[in-house]
Amino acid sequence: MAVRRPRRRRLKKQTRGKLRLWGAVAAVAVVVWVARNWSMVWPVLVAVLAVAVLGGGGWALLRAHRLAVGQDRAWRAQEEARARELSMAEVDGLSWQEFETYVAELCRRDGCTEVVVSGRSGDLGADVVGFLADGRKLVVQCKKYAASRSVSSQDVQKFVGTARPEHGADVALFVTTCRAFTRDALGLALRQDIVAMHRDLLGAWVRGAHLETLIPLNGSGGGTGRRRPST
Repeated sequence: MAVRRPRRRRLKKQTRGKLRLWGAVAAVAVVVWVARNWSMVWPVLVAVLAVAVLGGGGWALLRAHRLAVGQDRAWRAQEEARARELSMAEVDGLSWQEFETYVAELCRRDGCTEVVVSGRSGDLGADVVGFLADGRKLVVQCKKYAASRSVSSQDVQKFVGTARPEHGADVALFVTTCRAFTRDALGLALRQDIVAMHRDLLGAWVRGAHLETLIPLNGSGGGTGRRRPST
C-alpha cells in the first residue's frame, strides 16, 4: 500500500498536467481561429452582446412596469376606500328615517320596483319592501348605528323571525352603517340566509355597485366577515 499511493499521486498529477496542456492548446487554437476569421466572428459577438443588453433592458423595464402597476392598484384601492368613507360621512349625517328613505332610493336605482318605506315603529323589521328586477321580494331591515358599533345576534334574531314568516321575503337584507356583525350575528345570518351588509359593503353600494352584485358577498370584507360556505 505504501508503494501504490505515490504511484497514484503521480498518475493524477500527470493527468492534470495533460488536461492543462490540452486546455491551453484548445485555447490557442480558438484564438488563432478567431483571429483568422475575425471578419465573420465580430458581427456574431456584437449581435450576442446586443441581445444580452436588450434582454437585460427589457427585463428591467418589465419589472419596473409591474412595480408601477402594483403601486397604481394599491393607490386606487386606497383612493376608493377614502371615497367610500367620504360618501359614508354623508350617510352618517342622516337621521334613521332619512337613512331608510335613502336605502329605498338605492333599491330603486338598482331596478327594484314597488319600493315602499315603512317609516314607523312596529313594522316587524320591514323598513323597506320592494321587488328585485327578477321578481323576487326584497325585505330590508335598516339599522343606523355608529360606525364603531357591531350588530348583535339579537338584532339578527328579530329579523330572522319576521323577514320570511311575516313578510314572505325571498331576499332578506340587513343593512347597517356600523363596521361589523358580531361572530354570532354573522353566523346566524349565514345559516338563515340573511344578507348581512356592513359598512364596507354599504359604502360600495353608495358608490354605485349594483345591489345584486353585493348580495353574494354576504358579510365578507369587514369585521368578522366570512363568506357563505359553498355547498
